[in-house]
Amino acid sequence: MIGAFQPSHIPRLQERGHLGIKCGLENIHALLGGLGHPEAGFPIILIAGTNGKGSTGAFLAHMLRAAGLVVGWTTSPHLADVTERIWVDGHPIGTGALDLLLGEAFETEVRLGLQATYFELMITAALSAFRMAGVEVAILEVGMGGRWDATNATDPILTIVTTIGLDHQEYLGDTREAIAREKLCTARDGRPLVLGPSLDPDWIRPLLPTSPVLHPAPRLGPADIRWDHSRVAGKHVALPGLHQLDNLATAFEAVRQLQALGFPIPEEHLWSGVAATRWPGRLWKVPMLSGVWMDGAHNPEGARALADHALACGVRPHLFFGAMGDKDLAGVAQELKRMRPLSVTFIQGDAPRYAKAAPLREAWRLEAPLLSIQEAAARLRSTSDAPRLVSGSLYLLGDLLRELGIQPF
Repeated sequence: MIGAFQPSHIPRLQERGHLGIKCGLENIHALLGGLGHPEAGFPIILIAGTNGKGSTGAFLAHMLRAAGLVVGWTTSPHLADVTERIWVDGHPIGTGALDLLLGEAFETEVRLGLQATYFELMITAALSAFRMAGVEVAILEVGMGGRWDATNATDPILTIVTTIGLDHQEYLGDTREAIAREKLCTARDGRPLVLGPSLDPDWIRPLLPTSPVLHPAPRLGPADIRWDHSRVAGKHVALPGLHQLDNLATAFEAVRQLQALGFPIPEEHLWSGVAATRWPGRLWKVPMLSGVWMDGAHNPEGARALADHALACGVRPHLFFGAMGDKDLAGVAQELKRMRPLSVTFIQGDAPRYAKAAPLREAWRLEAPLLSIQEAAARLRSTSDAPRLVSGSLYLLGDLLRELGIQPF
């Protein structure tokens, strides 16, 4: 429960947030070695990309579980609680288990004289959790980029790259080609590399630092697209949006490659996994609220997909927008304005990274009202005739959910 007693090691983990990003895999290699290489005990799939990593991972994890496999899965960031970052067989890790595994990671760090980052410690704990649970396959969502990401210290049997867009330019480069090179470092020689439907293999091939076997995901056939779901060949897809069908197609292609590698995955169970897939924060109808939807689109590519979906469905929502100040506010605003929202309200959280009123109004060229998290939560508890859409950052969604007292999982 949010606000309940926090185990001793989780606050220590939170303090590591100030370390930010490190270039290099020395720390994570040393931590894993000091713990007896937990990552060596099961096959690993890496998912990199600018957008769609979490949704693709959600589809794939649910499909593999429906096929009878014990699945471990990591994702980031979390919405309301850090335990959401590590999933074992369909459930987030318990706080007690996370505390135990973080304690082991901290002890190993001290013994080896290291100072690990938040993300390195979480990936270490996740891999240890998967070893302890005896998972049959692990899906690791790359945090940022790929070359120096902690997940890249593993040896994946299969890599997925969902999309390539402009994000985190201060770390990854300011062109799509530079960003692609960083993400493609997660691919391995001679092993499958599944590409999302929006990626052209002829564009990808010269950017590869290795020689994987490329497997472009073909787009799914005709679909009935609704605001809150889709149907493909008569099958229900609970995650709405045309972009989610691309993520689903990518997951299906990954399954085909796993089958080719010898995984026992019966076709007849896959669609039941798709129907069971839930992924809060991605065009998600918030329970216990009237007509409130949340989507964590935080860059122009994600905002474009969200706006395209609203336009295709003829939906004009009341928009509540808040974002981190280091994001492309003008680029996101340009895309979201295309949905012609009935109204725009800005939200600013307490964390220093939140964009303030002046940059928000400059990016949108709009003198919209500004609410605190508390004020926005109170507004969202009211009713409205039109849908209300909250977007701009997964961190914003998490702050609102905590204030509202709503558990996403």
